[in-house]
Amino acid sequence: MKKLLLTLALGMVAVFGFSQVRWDVKFGMNFSNQTKLDETKALPGFTMGVGADYAFNENWYFQPGVMITSKGYKVKYAGEKVTVRPVYLDIPILAAYKFDITDNTKFVINAGPYLAIGLGGKAKEHWDNGDDYKIFDDKGGDWKRFDLGLQWGVGVELGEHYLVNFTAQHGFIAPGKSEDGNGDEISPKNMSFAIGVGYRF
Repeated sequence: MKKLLLTLALGMVAVFGFSQVRWDVKFGMNFSNQTKLDETKALPGFTMGVGADYAFNENWYFQPGVMITSKGYKVKYAGEKVTVRPVYLDIPILAAYKFDITDNTKFVINAGPYLAIGLGGKAKEHWDNGDDYKIFDDKGGDWKRFDLGLQWGVGVELGEHYLVNFTAQHGFIAPGKSEDGNGDEISPKNMSFAIGVGYRF
């Protein structure tokens, strides 16, 4: 799977290397959680990476990217906190529609699938003698490394270079198993919301 994601990333770079495309760098703050887990709360984290902006015409664009993103959640058991923070390499593959709202400002709507692979991360028990364990280790959390989901967002482009965007992700693959309050097995999935800024070259 790592080879597949690397091949996709390099393929996009190769294609765009011979095309009219603009590149950007992005970073931001996100809040992540998992679906179906009633006791968990959103965990603040980060997202950063690079993207491309290829114009098909005046309004329609192709916007792939490569991002490093933290996800996870926090939860309390008997008053003691646990944070679960995996870090992923995300590859969003987005279609975007842009239109002018002023002479120097465009409004952007984008959506599409994303692929992701777990790079690392730990779960940490925040109490005396609490343990830490690796999330993607089969001796630790034993999460699946591969994730696939849907990403969508809105944003504005200020002038030629500056970007502001709001992004949401919803995963389709459960990285691990859990239980609900009744002891029934459930399959929670990653979800996150991020606000970020960027600079386009």
